[in-house]
Amino acid sequence: MQNTIGNWLIFLGIFLLVAGIVAKTGVFSWFGNLPGDIHIEREGFQFYFPLMSMIVISVVLSALISLIRKFL
Repeated sequence: MQNTIGNWLIFLGIFLLVAGIVAKTGVFSWFGNLPGDIHIEREGFQFYFPLMSMIVISVVLSALISLIRKFL
């Protein structure tokens, strides 16, 4: 049991390291400005709802989880 938890913690650490490097380099600077993201700006009010960005994240994560479940 502890070996499994250790493996998951190592995987999570590597994932967070890669995500941090990607975020720092600005590779996905276009993300959040996709067509379909709702952005309303008025005087004294700003509203942002990244609808299309959330859909893209959902599709990518669903595909990754499906691949992981298929091979494991």
